[in-house]
Amino acid sequence: MRKMININHGWKFIKQDEEKAMDKTYNDENWEDVHVPHTWNAIDGANGFDFYKGACWYRKEFVLESLAQGNKVFIEFNGSNSITDVYVNGQHMGQHKGGYSTFRFDITNAVEFGVKNTLAVKVDNTVVDDVYPQMADFTFYGGIYRDVNLVIANHVHFDLMDYGSQGVYIVQEDVSNETAKLTIKSRLVNDNAEEKKVRLWADLLDAEGNHAAYAAKEVVLAAGETKEMEMPVVIENPILWNGRKNAYMYEAKMSMVSFNDTVDELSIPFGVRYFTVDPEKGFFLNDEHLALHGVSRHQDRKDMGWAITKKEHKEDMELIKEVGATSIRLAHYQHDQYFYDLCDKEGMVVWAEIPFISVMSKTELEGINAKQQMIELIRQNYNHPSIMFWGIQNEIQIGGDTPALRKLVKELNGLTKKEDPTRLTTMANVMFVPDDDEYNYTTDIIGYNKYYGWYQGKAEDFAGWLDGFHKTNPNVSLCISEYGAEGIIQYHTNNPKVKDYTEEYHALYHEKVWNIFSKRPFLWATYVWNMFDFGANIRDEGGVKGRNNKGLITYDRKIKKDAFYMYKANWSDEKFVHITSKRFVDRADRTISVKVYSNCKELTLYVNGKELETKTGHRTFTFENVELQDGINEIKVISNQDGVELKDTARFNKVAEPNPSYEAPEEDKGGVVANWFQMPDLGDVEIEEIHFTDDVYSTRCTFGQLMENEEAKAVLEKYLGNFADHPMFGMAQGMTIDMVASMAEDLFDEKIMYSLNKELTNIKKSSS
Repeated sequence: MRKMININHGWKFIKQDEEKAMDKTYNDENWEDVHVPHTWNAIDGANGFDFYKGACWYRKEFVLESLAQGNKVFIEFNGSNSITDVYVNGQHMGQHKGGYSTFRFDITNAVEFGVKNTLAVKVDNTVVDDVYPQMADFTFYGGIYRDVNLVIANHVHFDLMDYGSQGVYIVQEDVSNETAKLTIKSRLVNDNAEEKKVRLWADLLDAEGNHAAYAAKEVVLAAGETKEMEMPVVIENPILWNGRKNAYMYEAKMSMVSFNDTVDELSIPFGVRYFTVDPEKGFFLNDEHLALHGVSRHQDRKDMGWAITKKEHKEDMELIKEVGATSIRLAHYQHDQYFYDLCDKEGMVVWAEIPFISVMSKTELEGINAKQQMIELIRQNYNHPSIMFWGIQNEIQIGGDTPALRKLVKELNGLTKKEDPTRLTTMANVMFVPDDDEYNYTTDIIGYNKYYGWYQGKAEDFAGWLDGFHKTNPNVSLCISEYGAEGIIQYHTNNPKVKDYTEEYHALYHEKVWNIFSKRPFLWATYVWNMFDFGANIRDEGGVKGRNNKGLITYDRKIKKDAFYMYKANWSDEKFVHITSKRFVDRADRTISVKVYSNCKELTLYVNGKELETKTGHRTFTFENVELQDGINEIKVISNQDGVELKDTARFNKVAEPNPSYEAPEEDKGGVVANWFQMPDLGDVEIEEIHFTDDVYSTRCTFGQLMENEEAKAVLEKYLGNFADHPMFGMAQGMTIDMVASMAEDLFDEKIMYSLNKELTNIKKSSS
């Protein structure tokens, strides 16, 4: 019978590459004592550009009881970033490339029973050409950051070496309200030196443990054989997994029996459901329309990095439930199995994806590692009913558009459909992909990462683009896979503007954008970027190094920003009242506006104990011309709906002069581009008309194209400085100068754009 032994405790660690650390006799007594989950970037991974990248070592001793002798022994890692080499008693067991999936090695022939065994693990988070991601807007935390287990199994077992999967796939062939026709596919292994006959059983139980259906089959396994078996089974009158309304789960008890012995068994939770996406009407679950109010989630946490536990996963889920979300985009990699389990249990519709993101390898063009990670993602998560969309790429066009890239995207889509034809493929295009590009027709459904109102233009621009795209592509199912703005709770203003980093603009942005999205039912989903602030070592903006601050909640999960409550007012049925701008304490104005988010129908405002005004409204309530007295003022808002009193209180301090700490540093107001380039003072420049032709360079070319030509490169460096040394540059090679300039118009003014084009258009493109 299978037995799993967790070995998270009692490891030794050293933050450097030790050449002989794999040797059993190596002395590690001076190494640091750690427990798994562990990362060496818990602090430096979210504090700035520089964080430790390289090979580090872990070592541990373990004993296998003598009673286990004669069985197979595997070691299982649930997440180790990103290249992991495993040694047992000095023998190399294997190498795994990729930092997010479960992987196992067969260590049977290396272990000894009843005595101490030495496990040595080298983990390296250096970016290399043949492992994804190559570059992205998040920190690549190094370490063994998820559970490690020993698995003891009979020589006859469900396949433990099938890309880290369970070896059992519950295929939903045809599900309706009346029947759920399933096929249970199993991979059975016989590692004995002789033939074995077993009976394969599948007992399907409902949520109360009652019998729902079963199947059985006699199987003869030749010596050393791995055999795939299929068993059809039908659940009559199934209770469907129905999102947050009723996340109903069944259980498949799978077992292999030889004579009177159960040689292996698995318990697999699953749910049955069916779904479609319509390009006009959006997402339907079990024939009922479901608005996918989505948030995206990164897995890291302040001072923990990726080395989080079930406690943190559970807390994240509770916060996502509170905001009223119905869907989660688990970006940009495979997440912990425990979190997918939570999504099943809580009824979240999930978009799961691989880290084929931002930049394709320049040397490994077949996408071997991307394809491996896609197979791992699908096979390890096949039985989760919450997952309905497989994401094959995110903004991969950033690094430059090539025929090899387009070929690989198509191959990933084909591979995904082959591995799992029961779900939909999708991808998240970067904002500058044209509306009529073939990328929009490759996957079943499509998403765009659009940031009108932050990186480009204004929030209101979403309306025109959405309607234009839908008119151009009426048969394409579109979602907004990312949208957001930076919100730093240190900064406040009465006059919120694009790129001011204030909590007020952050909230106003989401108000405006949600108002546009909610009126367009053809959007099959929208995903806020992001539910939580997260570590992004390449960033330095708004006075904060190493963070992306677009979250609805702070990195440490302690503070819900005002925008969180805007969505809660629109998405949640849990009644509440929330006064905004409570952290904007010092007020220089004699009269202010008090904005309140609430899903109650009527609110009453009290100022310093006196009732001022009652308003009826919808989601956002604004009380104008609220007069403050000198010093501290207590603002209270109360709802008495259905006999239940709900209230919130804020305290504002009337001061003579504005508090300067509420304003972001001037040099940071240009956004992420602001600290990237060293712009010259051009003085007076006479602007003349320039004639653009396709055979010369210009600001319409991408950075990648321009940097390949020595003359064009020299022009760029003359006007923009040593920008290629900046950590963000690798993510911009597919962008045109015009595109980057639109993200920082104050920086790339008319004079600099004219001067660049005046010189670039004198350089002929190579005919080759």
